[in-house]
Amino acid sequence: MDLMEWIESNQKTFTDLSDAVWSFAEIGYQEVRSSQLLIQALEEAGFSVEKGVAGIPTAFVASYGKNADPVIGILGEFDALPGLSQDCVPYRKPLVQGATGHGCGHNLLGVAGIAACFALQQALDAGDIQGAIRYYGCPAEEGGAAKAFMAKAGLFNDVDICLTWHPDSFNGTLWANFLANYRVGFKFHGKPAHAAADPYNGRSALDAVELMNVGVNYLREHMIPDARVHYVITNGGGTAPNVVPAEAASLYSVRAPRTDQLNPLFERVKDIARGAHDRH
Repeated sequence: MDLMEWIESNQKTFTDLSDAVWSFAEIGYQEVRSSQLLIQALEEAGFSVEKGVAGIPTAFVASYGKNADPVIGILGEFDALPGLSQDCVPYRKPLVQGATGHGCGHNLLGVAGIAACFALQQALDAGDIQGAIRYYGCPAEEGGAAKAFMAKAGLFNDVDICLTWHPDSFNGTLWANFLANYRVGFKFHGKPAHAAADPYNGRSALDAVELMNVGVNYLREHMIPDARVHYVITNGGGTAPNVVPAEAASLYSVRAPRTDQLNPLFERVKDIARGAHDRH
């Protein structure tokens, strides 16, 4: 059986699916319509689907073929990114300014995985190959780490190999190591006060955020070159500069090649956060 010919002859099915996921543009852990659409397509093709796996409402596992080896896993992602609303044109044209959109092909990534599963299904039914297919609906790839929770739940334990792909400017295979990563929010509590009449009785939570950021930037000289630390301020303490902020927050991503390098680096980042909170 010519599987490429089969995919080409069913191209409209997959194009319609990817266009729909593009139009939904749902961010991580909120991909309700996207996951439901892909689940429906898999169920209609005869796959059995386990929904809400690993305690994640938009995560699912679809299977075809039972008690057969090998078990071939294929990953599918379908989450969008904030602020990247985009019309289907090759230049910047937001549909809704500031709304969500797909930034790196996740509308294609999950659907192409389904296309691969359906093609393998044809080969299995024809007796050309043996084994079982498993499609993993993986939410929140863009920083939400859903696959880590799915792996912790044991969903990949009996898979012989797991494959994925990602849109790029070339066709090829990629063998690479990626950095271990902690993504952690830091929330600081202070004491509000009027910044002009009574500042000495206040304690600025925003000062603590800024002190932490300064301390982490000084840390950069003393960490291994391959490590990375980056952050954003997620709560600047409000919109009134004449009020000492009672709460402020930041979100950090701390990375290193190995967990035995990441863990001590993260402890140092936490020490800086504690120092910033104690001295603000």
